[in-house]
This record gives sequence, structure tokens and C-alpha cells, in this order.
Amino acid sequence: MALDNSPKNFDYNSTRNKLILSEYGRNVQNMVKYIVNLPTKEERNRYAQVVIDLMGFLNPHLRDVADFKHKLWDHLHIISDFQIDVDSPYPKPSEDAIHFKPEPLRYPNQRIRYKHYGKTIELMIEKAKSIEEPERRKHMVQAIANFMKMAYVQWNKDSVSDETILADLVALSKGELKVDDTINLNKVEYRPQAQANNNNRGKNNNNQNRGGGGSGGRNNNNNQRNNNNNQRNRNNGGGKKF
Repeated sequence: MALDNSPKNFDYNSTRNKLILSEYGRNVQNMVKYIVNLPTKEERNRYAQVVIDLMGFLNPHLRDVADFKHKLWDHLHIISDFQIDVDSPYPKPSEDAIHFKPEPLRYPNQRIRYKHYGKTIELMIEKAKSIEEPERRKHMVQAIANFMKMAYVQWNKDSVSDETILADLVALSKGELKVDDTINLNKVEYRPQAQANNNNRGKNNNNQNRGGGGSGGRNNNNNQRNNNNNQRNRNNGGGKKF
């Protein structure tokens, strides 16, 4: 007898119904579908409890979620497409709440004048403009300039002069914010990571060499003193008569 290997006789996933919650698998979905068609609520309740236990076993990570059982019963209703009629210990979830889609987040389209400083600097500058107290405003402007210098060095991987930072500050604030010429900004230098690691390794080696040399020298001195004492003892002992 010849076997019929035509495609229509095979059961492909593409021809099956869509999995509503794929983490529970098709067998759970088929069992829920079977429960929906049971004639009595007593049977549906009994089988629904078995499926709830199976769903919890298949997804043990849900046990760390608050209201673990509540979540499983919500999933049972969702898998049944809200068609199952059982006595749930929790309120039946709303279809509108399940299919609610939040509004997409808008991508920021704000223009940044100096990208190496970022948008945060522009917001800080606008905040500093609104400060009326002279002393507080002065400290705020100096802090902004120091932050700009650090951001510049990190972005460009190169050192920068204070004059460049102060000129950019004036340009960004449209001439409203300035730093006194007598104030020096914090010293920020670009140090490649490889160079910094080599320097640290060199310091560690020097410390080890100093520690090892000092310990070795002390041990040698102690050995020399012991040898001298032994020699004197032998000499004193050799002159005695028994």
C-alpha cells in the first residue's frame, strides 16, 4: 500500500492556530480549548485547576512575581480568548486592558549645537541664566565650565585649553554667562587606558622590588650576625680546658 506524502497530509505550524501565549506551549492551549467546550461548570473548574498547576510548573520564574496565582488565572482567560466560564478566585481581566497599546515615544529631534557637550549642558546653562543671586550664579557657571572641559576631553580624547572652554560657554549662553579671568578651571588631561594600565603596572613592580630588596637585605644582615656569634662561641669554647 503506497503512502500519501502530499503536503496536505502533514501538520505544519504554519497551518495551526496561532499561539496566544507561546511560553505555555500548544498543549496547554489545546487543553484550555477542551475545557471551554466541557458541558458542566463543575468539570471546567476541576480541569481548570489542573491546567493552572501545570502552567505554574512550566513557568517557575513566575513564582517570584507578586500575585503569582492571579497572573496564572489571567493568562488562563487570555489563552481561552476570554471564552472560558469557570469560577476564578480573581476578577476576570478586561479585554480592553489586555489589548491596550501605549502611544509610541517620540524620538528627540532637538538640535544640539556642540555634540561633545550634549544637551544637558544647554539645559544647565539655561538654568544658570535664571539664577539671580550673584554668588550662587558664579559657582554654577564655574561648575558648568568644569563639566564642559571634562566632556570635551572625554569626547575628543585630547587636552583642551581653558580659553576654548570659556569661549564655547559664552557662545552657548549668547554672552550672558562668563567666568572670571582669575579663575582656573580644573585640570583635566587625556590619558589613554593602555598608558594608564602600564603606569599602574610599573608602580606595582617598583613597590614589589623595593619590598623584596629590603626584606632580602635584612635577612642577609641577620644571617651575618648569627655567623659572627657562632664564630665567637667556638673561639671561646676552644680556649676552655676540661
